[in-house]
Amino acid sequence: MVYETQNQTIDDALERVFAGERLDRTDGLALIAQPVEPLAEAGAAVRDRFGDGTVDSCSIVNAKAGNCAEDCGFCAQSVHFDTGIDTYDFLGPEKILEAAKRAERDGAQRFGIVVAERGVSKEHRPEEWSEVIESIRAVRDECALEVDASLGILTPEEAEILAEEGINHYNHNIETSPRYFPEIIDSHSFEERVHTLEVAKEAGMDLCAGVILGMGETPTDRVDAAISLQEIGISSLPVNVLNPVAGTPLAEQGVEISTEEIIKTVAVYKLLHPESRVRLTGGREVNLEPEEQHLPLEAGADGLLTGDYLTTEGQSAGEDIEIIERAGLEPNQSVNEFDPAEVKARERRATEESVAETAAGTATEAAAGTTTSATTEADARNAESSDD
Repeated sequence: MVYETQNQTIDDALERVFAGERLDRTDGLALIAQPVEPLAEAGAAVRDRFGDGTVDSCSIVNAKAGNCAEDCGFCAQSVHFDTGIDTYDFLGPEKILEAAKRAERDGAQRFGIVVAERGVSKEHRPEEWSEVIESIRAVRDECALEVDASLGILTPEEAEILAEEGINHYNHNIETSPRYFPEIIDSHSFEERVHTLEVAKEAGMDLCAGVILGMGETPTDRVDAAISLQEIGISSLPVNVLNPVAGTPLAEQGVEISTEEIIKTVAVYKLLHPESRVRLTGGREVNLEPEEQHLPLEAGADGLLTGDYLTTEGQSAGEDIEIIERAGLEPNQSVNEFDPAEVKARERRATEESVAETAAGTATEAAAGTTTSATTEADARNAESSDD
């Protein structure tokens, strides 16, 4: 043994991972039942063995807000729920580039263009599709960032175009296990999500696909989701933790998840996906106390989503750099070289001047005055959704 936690189940699993063996469902179920401290040690050991000692930061922009015809029970952007969010049509290349440049200044290595709907359809909404492509080109050509996208369901033709335009990762979360998925979403199936990931991978894009914890799923569901992602083959595994938005069904249920469960799940995911980035994303700020946010990084996580999320505020880049450093790690600078100290200093100046500092927030503020009623386009969205 190269590393020991004094827990036989965990140590046996570690030895096999270090030998290049892929753990299976039985292993995952055994691991997630173990105590949190040795699991966290094991997750960190795997990260140290297979990683580069850095935490990779990405940022996203909500490129088109609300009016989604799908009924995902956690989502503030679904037209089925009255959540009171501002809505707007596709922001356009100029505003998206503005957000990307802010992400670049904040030290992100990758930037995701996100549209929360069934699919940005080249056939049914060609003008919007053209704007997406133009936005990708603008960010690709003018920023030192990897360009990612999350545009819903894809056709093979659309996936090939995105790959040719230089999309690095395609994001399409599976959200939860195959068993629990129908409890959260009725309007499409788990299999449809998997199919889109397969289409994106076949076209040559890397995959970013993950979960939302704290929706009422069991530990077994968390393991089963990770096993499904093993079968698909991903390189980035975002771990969201539910931030209940008033008006959504899951907010009404009042489900919760403990800090220990979050840390254990992160560690098990790292053991099951040793060569993938396990990325802490939405909801970590509201489910973990400020003094706890470095703990998942100490348990094997090696990625963050920094800045704002789709409809909720996130943390600033400076705060996230401090969390990374508290965990004894360094920000990744493989694509975008930056000075962490300067990011933190700029943030302090911006705070004194009351200036927004997050990439997604920049774009959302730029969209002020373009909001529409959450139901304005609902009928059109529903009519198109069966064909997208």
